[in-house]
Amino acid sequence: MRANLVSATWQRRVGLWLAVMAVVLAAAGCGQSAAGDWYIVERVVDGDTFVLTNGERVRMIGVDTPETVKPGTEPEMYGQEASEYTKKMLEGKRVRLEWDVAERDRYGRLLAYVYLEDGTFFNEHLLLEGYARVMTVPPNVKYAERFLAAERSAREAGRGLWGLDPDAAASTADDVPATEETNEDQSQADDQTNAQRGLIKGNINSKGEKIYHVPGGRYYDVTVPEVWFETEEEAQAAGFRRSQY
Repeated sequence: MRANLVSATWQRRVGLWLAVMAVVLAAAGCGQSAAGDWYIVERVVDGDTFVLTNGERVRMIGVDTPETVKPGTEPEMYGQEASEYTKKMLEGKRVRLEWDVAERDRYGRLLAYVYLEDGTFFNEHLLLEGYARVMTVPPNVKYAERFLAAERSAREAGRGLWGLDPDAAASTADDVPATEETNEDQSQADDQTNAQRGLIKGNINSKGEKIYHVPGGRYYDVTVPEVWFETEEEAQAAGFRRSQY
């Protein structure tokens, strides 16, 4: 009788332990899914946009590389270098995509943080190497501070586009063959950039002070923004204060 009671108690404990382990494993599985899945990059559109083998277009969160394929205009300085670098690093490669609050833009493109198989955080890597500038668009601000630090590091070291002679001549648009597909991609990219960027410029000065400038301000036109905001409330929530001028 006692042996049967001990056996039943032990079986209940084993069953409870197995149930707990099942919950833990399920939670771990959910965490992995939330961090993103693996995909193959079919082609690169430009320095910050690419297409997966399943046809999905992906726009990298938090970064903005110089334009290269806008019809009728000259490519921006260092744009071709950024585009070629992203192509070399991503095209035909396996990448992991991580999401933020907003998973898609209004064009249906995926908005993602991109990781290479060796663990490289590619969005941040573009900033660190000077191939891109920060473009922070709420609500996707998970790594905003990290991105600002990466851009600042590249700027202070003069890497990539931060080391260019501002008077150097850029390549001409004739160097880049325009196609109907690239025209469509660029038109969407331009619209998306304009839609995502607000009019308020956020900048961090040499003292580390976070200051935002509104249109009409004395220094608005000469300020190079590190972050764009749509409203003053967003800027203040991110720790910025309004310029006194």
